[in-house]
Amino acid sequence: MVDKQAMAGVIKKGAASGAPTCRQNGAAQKNLPEGWEWKTLGEIAEVVGGGTPRTNDPSNFENGTIPWVTPADLSGYISKKIGHGSRYITEKGLSSSSARLLPAGTVLFTSRAPIGYVAIASNPISTNQGFKSFVLKEGILPDYVYWYLKGSKDLAESLASGTTFLELSGAKAKQLPIPLAPLDQQKLIVAEIEKQFSRLDEAFAGLKRVKANLKRYKASVLKAAVEGKLTEEWRKAHPNVETGAELLKRILAERKKKWEEKNHGKKYKEPVVPDTSNLPDLPKGWGWATIDQLVAPEPNSITDGPFGSNLKTSHYTNEGPRVIRLQNIGDGFFVDERAYVSEEHFSFLKKHQVLSGDLVIAALGDSPPRSCVIPPTLGPALVKADCIRFHPHASVSNLYINFALNSKPTRERTKRLIHGVGRPRLNLSEIKMITMPLPPHAEQISIVAEVARFLSVAEEIECTVETDLNRAERLRQGILQKAFSGNLV
Repeated sequence: MVDKQAMAGVIKKGAASGAPTCRQNGAAQKNLPEGWEWKTLGEIAEVVGGGTPRTNDPSNFENGTIPWVTPADLSGYISKKIGHGSRYITEKGLSSSSARLLPAGTVLFTSRAPIGYVAIASNPISTNQGFKSFVLKEGILPDYVYWYLKGSKDLAESLASGTTFLELSGAKAKQLPIPLAPLDQQKLIVAEIEKQFSRLDEAFAGLKRVKANLKRYKASVLKAAVEGKLTEEWRKAHPNVETGAELLKRILAERKKKWEEKNHGKKYKEPVVPDTSNLPDLPKGWGWATIDQLVAPEPNSITDGPFGSNLKTSHYTNEGPRVIRLQNIGDGFFVDERAYVSEEHFSFLKKHQVLSGDLVIAALGDSPPRSCVIPPTLGPALVKADCIRFHPHASVSNLYINFALNSKPTRERTKRLIHGVGRPRLNLSEIKMITMPLPPHAEQISIVAEVARFLSVAEEIECTVETDLNRAERLRQGILQKAFSGNLV
């Protein structure tokens, strides 16, 4: 929002002198209307850090009455003003730490983890050390500084430093430049920003509702698919095809035969069978099957990623074979988040290799059993821990299985298998037990085509909505840029 090049010399000059002053150069002067001037936040406010009382001393927190805010309290926070966070501290906690009681009207700005959350204190409040707060001098409207900082995240980050995480120091926070309008114009600018943002918020909320409706529509399509409702007419037209039960019997017989041919004299381990006692009725010609029953006969057709020290983030490289992580598994689609390992390390972990057309199932996180199909353009890759590689039998459509795994009925049935506190988790044995409807193979192909037909329209609308949401965000930044260059009012 600020002309960074124009201000670079100002910031550098202020840093060299050790003073938070703002002596404008000609380029910066020309950017401001008459009556405005460049200031630094150190010139118009006292910049205050925060602190955390000793957490192992209960008397610092128990029965505390002083609001104490951390950056986590502002995560997802949409109100302009804040009166308290999730915790309170006592007078002892305040006096025994570097936290300070800040007056109402103080502008709170997160200076690390992450940089850029902003709020105005609606009452006296304290913060932890993740803030640089601005106690403003007389004649400075808190709302004006609030909106300015909402558009200055990039500038603040450019002044931050740190190796583990970026942090904006108090000295750098004082040097943040602000184009300061006279008080009467500050009020007009704030009013105009909020009027225009109110209109944008209404449009944004409408787009979000459309997006939520599209998500529900997609879920209803997948539900109809795995309940046979999309292919009712197809079944009437194809009464004499191999049934799902016959298909499963053929798959299992072929798997057992191949295994016994390769492992003479060893006892064959039968795959997990579905418990059908509480399962709903299926369309004629369909049957129930577990993931374990639908696995291809090749070795490692279902496998989890390497655990422990075999694959750590320290093994990642700038290029090479890909690592498929939880971040890659969208809600039915592949997300192209990139991580790599060396060719040597890939060879060492080749039993965890994942191939084009395989499914990868998230064993941890939201909406289990969330899955996606590996695209044909990926190249050599392996799965990480908590990602299950599933290579289905050739007589089963991988796209149909992907739809089934991501459908609401399958997710509801899978809930009984989930364990873990906080984050839902499934282990490999539990994933093998996941049960899904198995239509005839030809009907699976028809289901895939029908789902694609229904979802293609939704995806076009979703693409338009995403474009409009991005445009709305750009409009916000444009409004702020106009406001603080004097072109909004």
